[in-house]
Amino acid sequence: MKRQPAGLSIVIWCFFSLLALDGMTCRATGESREYQIKAAFLLNFAQFIQWPANAFATPDAPFVIGVLGDDPFRAALDQTVEGETVRSRKIVLRRGRTADELKDCQMIFLGKSEEAHVREILLRLGKSPVLTVSEIRGFARRGGIIDFYPEGGKVRFEINPGAAEERGLKINSQLLSLGRIVKTEKEEN
Repeated sequence: MKRQPAGLSIVIWCFFSLLALDGMTCRATGESREYQIKAAFLLNFAQFIQWPANAFATPDAPFVIGVLGDDPFRAALDQTVEGETVRSRKIVLRRGRTADELKDCQMIFLGKSEEAHVREILLRLGKSPVLTVSEIRGFARRGGIIDFYPEGGKVRFEINPGAAEERGLKINSQLLSLGRIVKTEKEEN
């Protein structure tokens, strides 16, 4: 049996710890705690996904996380990724108002302000190797890759592996086992 690197075991433990947080903790410290948790999830998602080589302009290019639209994280995301790396790549944050501004990101979080534009944004990104994440209800079923949803006072997530595969992203089976698997719903014309 292949042994996992110690770092990956720590990441898995962090995921289980975050999933175990109860609603009392989140409510007691307010919305900022929710976004600290979601920021930690974003960082950990990056550890469980493999990007194709063409996702980076150069071998030493940074790993870029973009936030599209209104930014609910405030400083939580900046603090979470400060000094962190993804497979030896420095993490850089970028915020933007259009998908074109963030096209060279490896991960894009779509704020709730983009709900009416999900289809357009996903079409704009096309098949580029970008992990799309949101808290927009049903985002993964609409063709995004991961969406957060509340359940019993906890932060949970859905994963659309088909959408990831279409973009050339490989999701580790351990991450798949932690999320609820969904498929893209066919749009009615």
